[in-house]
Amino acid sequence: MPQHQSAVKRVRQNEKRRLHNKSQKSQVRTLMKKVEAAEDKAEAQSLLNEAKAGLDRLASKGIIHKNKAANYKSKLEKHVNAL
Repeated sequence: MPQHQSAVKRVRQNEKRRLHNKSQKSQVRTLMKKVEAAEDKAEAQSLLNEAKAGLDRLASKGIIHKNKAANYKSKLEKHVNAL
């Protein structure tokens, strides 16, 4: 257990941020799954735009690495183009 008040606060902040980041990642993963499950190319394209925006948002906030976001976007683009 932390002994100092600042360390106690840091533990609280870290937990709050961890849960927020986890939620953000989960939302984007759900969008990615929707893109991969889409049968119609037009629908997949609109879902792809949402997923790419979400990935960019996560990367800009440092929740995921920018290269990881780029890899995910590339993978999704290939999938949509193959439809």
